[in-house]
Amino acid sequence: MTGPSAGGLPMAVALPGLPARVRIHEVGARDGLQNEKSVVPTEVKAEFIHRLAGAGLTTIEATSFVHPKWVPQLADAERLFPLLGDLPDIALPVLVPNARGLERALALGARRVAVFGSATESFARANLNRSVAGSLAMFAPVVARARAEGLHVRGYLSMCFGDPWEGAVPVARVAEVAKELLDLGCDELSLGDTIGVATPGHVAALLTELTGRGVAVDAIGVHFHDTYGQALANTLVALQHGVTTVDASAGGLGGCPFAKSATGNLATEDLVWMLDGLGIDTGVDLGRLTATSRWLAGRLGRPSPSRTVRALSPEQAQSPSSEE
Repeated sequence: MTGPSAGGLPMAVALPGLPARVRIHEVGARDGLQNEKSVVPTEVKAEFIHRLAGAGLTTIEATSFVHPKWVPQLADAERLFPLLGDLPDIALPVLVPNARGLERALALGARRVAVFGSATESFARANLNRSVAGSLAMFAPVVARARAEGLHVRGYLSMCFGDPWEGAVPVARVAEVAKELLDLGCDELSLGDTIGVATPGHVAALLTELTGRGVAVDAIGVHFHDTYGQALANTLVALQHGVTTVDASAGGLGGCPFAKSATGNLATEDLVWMLDGLGIDTGVDLGRLTATSRWLAGRLGRPSPSRTVRALSPEQAQSPSSEE
């Protein structure tokens, strides 16, 4: 059989030792769009998020309250967030780089925030213009204030597997910074393979190191980029180690504007295809999700890079859809 089974879904065949359910932390509207050269209209972003929610995603990262100078694509955070008020049952995390960003998020009623740190000195300087220790010191009052306000706080840790300036990053170093970030009071830690160089053994080694230092596996999420085609293999290893939160970007959009070798995130459709095939519940309707990515590809004027979107939408390999 050369194509998908009836209904456009894989046959479900479980593997032992995997979780029954995975929560997908959808990052397409923030991480996916932040590197787009042309500014995406606020109304398109809002509809994108509504369509993602309609496909069954329950955690959708909405935007970032970073200074517009640094990420012009997300300069409309104050206009966008109120347009999502009719999604009360959807978690809508926002990135807050500093105390000012947190104040802006609080003013709009955000209930979930994230800070973005680095495991390496080079990227901390490039992204935050300060050392790793200096960035943690900056985050400390932000996390404390957010927790005092009753907010859920996620800590992103970038460059966990490799750095374009420093090369391979020692596992012990990453675990040390990760533990410090959690000790600030973060509820959750997302391990970022920012330039996509991780391989399964490396992922296993880092997760083993973290749990050996007392980090609860249910506080860990993984955020893989597919630069070398390793994102799904790395995700499977993370699942085998008990991780149940996986970051992904609808249509495989995204990259990092401060790390030039970073390419697209793991495509949410590719992730859902694998999880459906393993019999793991996500609550996501793959057909509706694929249609959403086709719709956005039409708005962006190019085909989706997701392999699953392309496989289920062969016509899009020729021209992006403008499907309504």
